[in-house]
Amino acid sequence: MQRSIVKANRLKIGFILARSFTLSAFALFTDTLRLASDELDRSGRVSADWQVLASTQHLITASCGIQVAPTSNLTDPAKFDCIVVVGGLLSVEEPIDRQTIAFLKEADAKNICLIGLCTGSFILADAGLMKNHETCVSWLHFQAFHERFPDHEVRSDRIFALDKSRGSCAGGTSSADLAASLVRQYIGKAAERNALEVLQIENVRFGHDVQPRRPLHLDCDDDRVKTALIMMEQKLDREISLDGLAASVGLSRRQLERLFHQKAGMSPGQAYIKIRMEWAKKLLMQTKSPMIDIALDVGFGDASHFARSFKRIYGQTPTQVRASVRGMQP
Repeated sequence: MQRSIVKANRLKIGFILARSFTLSAFALFTDTLRLASDELDRSGRVSADWQVLASTQHLITASCGIQVAPTSNLTDPAKFDCIVVVGGLLSVEEPIDRQTIAFLKEADAKNICLIGLCTGSFILADAGLMKNHETCVSWLHFQAFHERFPDHEVRSDRIFALDKSRGSCAGGTSSADLAASLVRQYIGKAAERNALEVLQIENVRFGHDVQPRRPLHLDCDDDRVKTALIMMEQKLDREISLDGLAASVGLSRRQLERLFHQKAGMSPGQAYIKIRMEWAKKLLMQTKSPMIDIALDVGFGDASHFARSFKRIYGQTPTQVRASVRGMQP
């Protein structure tokens, strides 16, 4: 039986900081709790409390070089409503030690909500704790997550995901949004509003809000088009169903096509080809991957078909583009 998120007298959070963790994600989440719990700007822990948990008392260094001291050992996870894992650089081979992994598994066994901030979701997935849960990651980390955990459900078109036992977010300011969602559920809307106002965050954002980015470098004010474009980016290596894409944003295929023409000046199919070719061009210019591998990466079964499609868009063959980057003639 999963533990439900319900209002309590005091919201209690335990933090696990990975080696080279992202300071902004940790700070924004923590300060949202502090300001929601505060009375008259005294930094009191009236409605919420938190601890930085670790297997040792050694300082933990963030990716920016600032160090944070643990405030508690790995105590009983049932003392907390949520355990929040703050991730950081993906290049770190062992972001947390075995003792901490065992602690997270113990928390799961006791039905404690586990949350991954920024790349903290990678740590939870490595520990086998994100299966059967939708994971939200930054668009920047989507491909890495998909490659490492191909059997996990992942999306990068939303700012955060939160259910009864798992949470994850894209990092950055979405850490404050995820914390605010917990504050709203445990403490109340007034506390959430106070925290966000002091942080100078004007609008409350929810899990269904779209990550703030411009796919295809298009200025578009419709979240349905943005979501569809991001979902296209996540399926570069295979054909995407326009009917399924339309349904995912609550539209029929015809409605989606009409909306794309109005907001993006092209059909969904044209946008999808453009996205695939933009990624292919990036691979041509920044890697030494064989042409057939690049073709397969963007959903083409053979290099010749890929080359013809590429030339129709850019006026040059893939070989010519790669050669021009190297300062040579094809």
